[in-house]
Amino acid sequence: MLKEFQEFIARGNVMDLAVGVIIGAAFGKIVTSLVDDIIMPIIGAIFGGFDFSNYFLPLSSAVNAPTLAQAREQGAVFAYGSFITVVINFLILAFIIFLMVKAVNNLRRRIEREEKVATPAAPPPPDVQLLTEIRDLLARRAV
Repeated sequence: MLKEFQEFIARGNVMDLAVGVIIGAAFGKIVTSLVDDIIMPIIGAIFGGFDFSNYFLPLSSAVNAPTLAQAREQGAVFAYGSFITVVINFLILAFIIFLMVKAVNNLRRRIEREEKVATPAAPPPPDVQLLTEIRDLLARRAV
C-alpha cells in the first residue's frame, strides 16, 4: 500500500497540483495585501478617507462601537465593508487568473501552429506511391 501511495505521489499531475496549490496560496496573500494595503486606501481616499474594513451595520441595539472588531465583541453586526474588500480581492484574483489562462492558451495555439508548419507531411506509403505513379502513367496515355 505504501508503494502504491509513492507511485501516486510521484505522478506528474499530483506534483503539479501540489505546486499549483502552494503557489496559489502565496499568490492569494499577495493579492490580499495589494487590495488591503494599496487599492482600498486609494479607494477610501477618493471617497473621503473611509476605511472600508470598518463599515458595518449593528444588528442589535447593544452594539455602539466605532470599529468592527469592537462591534463584533458587543454583538451581531452586518460587516459589509469587509465583504466589499473580499469581493474586490476575488475580482482582482479572478482577472489575473483569466489573464494567465489566456496567455497559456495563446502560447499553446502558437506552439501548435509552429508544429504544423515545421513538420513536413510524411511521404505516402510505398503502395500509395506506386498507385499514384500508375494513375499518372494511365493519364498520360489517355491524352
